[in-house]
Amino acid sequence: MTADRASVIAGVGACKPARVIRNTDDPIASLETTDTWIRSRTGIVSRGWVADGESTGDLAVRAGRQALDQAGVTHVDLVMVATITPDHRLPATAPWVAAQLGLGTVPAFDIVAACAGFLYGLAAGEAWIRAERADRVLLIAAETMSTMVDVSDRGTAVLFADGAAAVVLRRGTADEAGAVLAVELGSDGEQKDLATVPAGGARRPDRAQAEPLWEHSLQLQGPQTFTQAVTRMTEVSRSVLRTVGWQSTHVKAFIGHQANQRILDKVADLVGIAPDSRLGNIRYTGNTSSASIPLVLAEAVQGGFVEPGVATVLTAFGGGAVWGAAAMTWPSLPPASSRIAAQIGFTQPQKEPS
Repeated sequence: MTADRASVIAGVGACKPARVIRNTDDPIASLETTDTWIRSRTGIVSRGWVADGESTGDLAVRAGRQALDQAGVTHVDLVMVATITPDHRLPATAPWVAAQLGLGTVPAFDIVAACAGFLYGLAAGEAWIRAERADRVLLIAAETMSTMVDVSDRGTAVLFADGAAAVVLRRGTADEAGAVLAVELGSDGEQKDLATVPAGGARRPDRAQAEPLWEHSLQLQGPQTFTQAVTRMTEVSRSVLRTVGWQSTHVKAFIGHQANQRILDKVADLVGIAPDSRLGNIRYTGNTSSASIPLVLAEAVQGGFVEPGVATVLTAFGGGAVWGAAAMTWPSLPPASSRIAAQIGFTQPQKEPS
């Protein structure tokens, strides 16, 4: 990264569904589990699920509009939507989102990298800016995971949730607050069975719709995923710290993918992140896959909970298997108005352990 050109976060936005499902509400309450069990195993108290007819693209448009408004821009050079729950198998969701936002015929595409989707998009966006292909990029991560899970499956229904968040990246310099300093990514296709939707793709198209619902729903190997997530997120976080020359004690804002509170605690402990530097919202938001990191980022920015310019690390692990980490400085953006906070169902990020 040269000092004269870097990607800087110029605006953030977030959108969470109005429908809130607590552990004591159906369909969660009808599963063979309890509120106490869910809290102790995951840290989740409630999660947002979309209403009937509400789509991933709808959430993405709301989050993207907030980010554009905060950045004060009406034009960008690239739009990306990170999602594993697109509105359609074809076409991609990003072009429609760009059109709804009034961005014209700007290049737009989807990114499919599961829970690491935002970090993959961040790497792509900052690369376009560094390569002088773009001056401004809109990156949105949006998911309606409730449409992918079998609500009778305790292993996934209690975890996954819906939401969207967005950032506007602009051309800037590496010494500015909000500059993206490094992004590191990885994958291991040998671990593809950790999280899968077996039917519905090219290998098992199921045109006759003969496969049961279970085969079209997200299947998660929980214990193995826990182990891989801790290992990979710890490794890549340490690596990105070495890349930028930071000690773990320099990091004052650490956001891990909001998959499970126990994973978050373990990774932060192994990386050496102080408890009061760990930000999260899993308690009331659940696991929103690719949207989880930018949702925490947006809520913390809009709540004014972190000082601009402080050392920040983001990290995620997702199905594929894919993972990544980013080192950046906290953006200098104004807190949200109470009106915007109410629209997104804002809650103060919970510092871990709670």
